[in-house]
Formats: sequence, structure tokens, C-alpha cells
Amino acid sequence: MQKIETQYGRARRVWVMDRGIPTEEVLEEMRQAGGPPVQYLVGTPKGRLGKLEAELLKQPWQQAREGVRVKLLPQDGELYVCVESQARIGKERSMRRRRLRRLIGGLKELQEQRLGYESLLLKLGAAKKAAGRDWALIDITLPQRPAKKAALRERCDFSFQLRRDKLRIARRREGRYLLRSNLTGTDPGKLWTMYLQLTQVEQAFKDLKGDLR
Repeated sequence: MQKIETQYGRARRVWVMDRGIPTEEVLEEMRQAGGPPVQYLVGTPKGRLGKLEAELLKQPWQQAREGVRVKLLPQDGELYVCVESQARIGKERSMRRRRLRRLIGGLKELQEQRLGYESLLLKLGAAKKAAGRDWALIDITLPQRPAKKAALRERCDFSFQLRRDKLRIARRREGRYLLRSNLTGTDPGKLWTMYLQLTQVEQAFKDLKGDLR
């Protein structure tokens, strides 16, 4: 923030940042900054959505624009905006379906291979890394580690199942975003539009990188 202000001067600007970018210390610095007010709009990790879920359940949905509704939760001088986008629900659900299909297909292939215990662990580790958060939707059952070293090379069978309870929770959060801002008097539909500019900038960078190849 200081670098940008040194280069471009202090101005009444709104900092729009994706989740995970600003720390609590940076946000506190913004709130305490003197001169023109430093205003911000940031996405928050979905884990925070879970923490505030009980409070948000008490709030009514408001229609922000067609296909987008919001819940507002003022807290400690900030405004949390829970946004539900029908377009994003469809997109995220489709993406998750493809990822799960790929993950389950890969696990079935591993079941058909004659892998030893240690080789199987390595393959499962690679599958876990590739699956990311979706790995938490699968329960893996492995046999006890063989006591004898020679037995580690013998075929090891495992089973898995989809955690439908966790999948229901994940589906409930699809297309929902939790925004956090000190623009407490701004129309929530406008806040959502501002936040979407991040995806437009990201796509512009991707297009630019593609043109440079």
C-alpha cells in the first residue's frame, strides 16, 4: 500500500483484493490510516463463511440483481456480504462434478493395479495433491501396514467411499462468496460488481500471456 501511495499519491481509492491476499494486519493498517479514508473490498476464505454461518442464517436474503441475492452482516465497523450467484452455482457445480468424476475414476484404476503398500501410498498421495479440497469428500480405508518388509511389495487392496454428508455441505456453499468491506453504505449489488472485476483482470492477464507465447 505504501509503495503505491508513494508512486501515485494518496487518493480516495477502493482496494479490491481476492481472498488470502490481505492479512488482518494490513486491513487494520488500512482502517487506521490517516488522510483520505482507505476503503477496501476483499474476498474471504470459505472457511470464514462456515464460522459466520450461524449468524448469516438469521439474516434475510435480499435481491441484489437478477440471479444474485445477498445477506448483509454488519460487524465491528465492517460489512460482511454473503453473495449467492445462480450463474456461479451452475459453473462451480459442473466443475466439481468433473473433478470428482476424475478423482473417483483414478481411485478405481488404482484398485485394479497390483501395487504394494508403499507404492500405493505414493499414488494416493499424488491423487490427494491433484484433488485439492475435493479429497476431503472421499474416505479411504487402507489395511494395516505390513510388519514384514517383504510384505510391503505384495498387492495391497483398499476401499473408498464418497462422503455424501460433506458433499451436501460443499454443494450448499457453491456459488456463495463472502465479501468483507468497510464500505458499509454501498449498495451490495455494486460491491459484487466491483469484486467481479478481479476475474476480468485475471482473464485479461491470461489472454495477454497467451498472446506473448
